[in-house]
Amino acid sequence: MEFLLPVILIAAVAAVIAVILRRRALEQDRARRAELESQLTASRRVADEDVTRFGEELQTLDTDVAGHPLDEPMQQDYQRALDAYEDAKTSLAAVQQPNEIRNVTEILEDGRYAIACVKARIAGEPLPQKRPPCFFNPAHGPSVKNVSWAPPGGAARDIPACAADAERVEAGADPYVRTVPVGSRRVPYWEGGKAYAPWAQGYYNSWRGSDLVSGMLIGSLLFGGGGNIFGGIGEGIGAIGEGIGEGFEGIGEGFGNIGEGIGDMFGDIFGD
Repeated sequence: MEFLLPVILIAAVAAVIAVILRRRALEQDRARRAELESQLTASRRVADEDVTRFGEELQTLDTDVAGHPLDEPMQQDYQRALDAYEDAKTSLAAVQQPNEIRNVTEILEDGRYAIACVKARIAGEPLPQKRPPCFFNPAHGPSVKNVSWAPPGGAARDIPACAADAERVEAGADPYVRTVPVGSRRVPYWEGGKAYAPWAQGYYNSWRGSDLVSGMLIGSLLFGGGGNIFGGIGEGIGAIGEGIGEGFEGIGEGFGNIGEGIGDMFGDIFGD
């Protein structure tokens, strides 16, 4: 009996630790899955809205093109826009993870530039400069210039804006900002949290590190820097710290339960 007692105690300790760690792992996995599902639903919704809007823009473009001779360059730009629509729909249907949404909006960003090229050719104007999408609403299409703008309570920065929003800002009016649902409210997409990060990043992914966005408000919001709400570095470090804290909490809880169990065991063996 004296020889078996240490073996029994070790087995009991191992069993308690295994149960605690398994339970905590299951709880964390359920929470992670629920969070990812929520993020996927939110990001898929806004991406679907943009794909639908892009299709409507193509319908309008059909009317604009009607009656105009399509030379080879215009046909290529037009086909590029049509292909972007089909590719965006296919990409959206294949999305399984929130981060994959960026593939959809990256396609739309290129498709909207193709539309802008077709419109310029119809009007007999030079092709538009390839620029980042309008920051206030990427679905507005390519920006035409930078404007100085500050969010409420923030410092003014140079922001890429479409013609309509640039005009509004320079006139002292509010730009037409894309909002997203967060709980019962609608907020600017850059305040929507990490659920909308892949959607926004996809529009600007090809401009990451470019002089046109680095140092701007958009660069700090989407790809890192002070006050970053979308960048993953700060969130990642926070998650690691939280995980470590939970881990030590679980270990402490485990040892507490183990100690209690051993005490009860010795009490049973030797009497109170």
